[in-house]
Parts: sequence; C-alpha cells; structure tokens
Amino acid sequence: MLIALAASVATMLGGLLALSLKEKLPLVLAFSAGAVIGVAFFDLGPEALELGAGLYAPATLLAISAGGFFLYALLDRLLGRHDHGATLPNPRRGAIGAASLFVHSMTDGFIMGIAFQASHEVGFIVAAAVLAHDFADGLNTVNVVVRHGGSRRFALRWLALDAGAPLLGAGLSLLVTPQPGLLALLLALFCGFFLHIGASGLLPESYRARPQWSTLAATIAGAAFLYLVTLLAHAH
Repeated sequence: MLIALAASVATMLGGLLALSLKEKLPLVLAFSAGAVIGVAFFDLGPEALELGAGLYAPATLLAISAGGFFLYALLDRLLGRHDHGATLPNPRRGAIGAASLFVHSMTDGFIMGIAFQASHEVGFIVAAAVLAHDFADGLNTVNVVVRHGGSRRFALRWLALDAGAPLLGAGLSLLVTPQPGLLALLLALFCGFFLHIGASGLLPESYRARPQWSTLAATIAGAAFLYLVTLLAHAH
C-alpha cells in the first residue's frame, strides 16, 4: 500500500508537470513507454512462464498474454479515449477520457498488488513500471481535460481522483489470494495489458508529439532501466 501511495504521488506530480512544462512531456511519455514494455518482456512474461512450468504449456501462457493485449485494446476502445480527431472543445469528452485513465490507474494498482503476491522481487519491478506509467497517466489526465475545454480546476479534480486510483486498485488486490497456477495466468494476462499500454498508448502518443531521435532514445532508456531493475532484483 505504501508503494501504491507512491504511485498516487507520481500521478499527481505528472499532472502538475503537465500544467507547467509541456515541451518535455513527449520525452517523459517515451521513457514511460519503454519502462512499461520492458516490464512485460523482462519480468511479467518470464515470471508467468516460470510459475506455470509443469502446469501450462508455454504456448498457452503466451496465448493468454495475447488475449490480454486484445482485451485491453477492446476496453480501451469502449472507454472512448481515442478522440484525437475531435476539433471542437467538449468538456464531456475530456471527462470521459479522464475517467478511462482513472480505470487504467486502478488497474495498475491491482496488478502491482498481485505482483507482490508472486514475490517481492516481481512486485518491486512491476512497481517501478507502474510509477513511470502513473506519472504519464497524470500528464494525460490533465492534458485530455484541458484539450477539450475543461478548466484548470476541473482538470485538478480529475487529477486528484486519478491519483487515488492506484490505492483503490492495490486495496482490491488484498481481497484476492490466487494459487500459483492462477497467479501464472494472471501475470501472463497482465503482460498483455502492459504491452498494449506501452506499445499502443504511450509510444504512439510520444512519437506523434515529438517524432525525433531523442524520443526513440528515451524509449530505449526506459526499457534499459527496467532491464537493470530486473537484473538487480533477481540478483538478491
């Protein structure tokens, strides 16, 4: 719960930064994309395969990850975040976008809580990616509200709600105690979730705003950071 609180703080800081330092936001999003994709490839996927050894075929777990990717794509579409073509200010659309980010942040908190049930090492690695992602969610919450004509006060209200979402998700995870077999399936599912968040959400958004080599470098830096975190966590 303390780390979930840190994720809440990261969300709030991201939103406040969005109000004051817009020119650096694409690089932050690119780094976050690399970190989120990295945790899927370097931690969640391998951990699901390790926990599921002898219980599920690797192809089954990879299919679950693919299912998680497309399930998240479906939920993302249903929640209506894809409104980049809107030309007229519409505070209602901004509120819908902010609400979808609230759900995403709550999911992050839940995933983090389940990851800690797998092991402290996995939990801390996932927490590192969640902190990066929730920082980006804070940025996006403010941006989506302001872009659609919402006031600064309205954006800050949604930011406060989004900041509390990881705590809610982590609290819900305490109500679930999955067995190793189910835990392997959940981690595989979450692997697909994180791949979609990074590859279909954060990465295109950062590249659209700043199509430069520095953006690619920030993405690689995010992935490298998570790879080093994974190595250090499993070394102890």
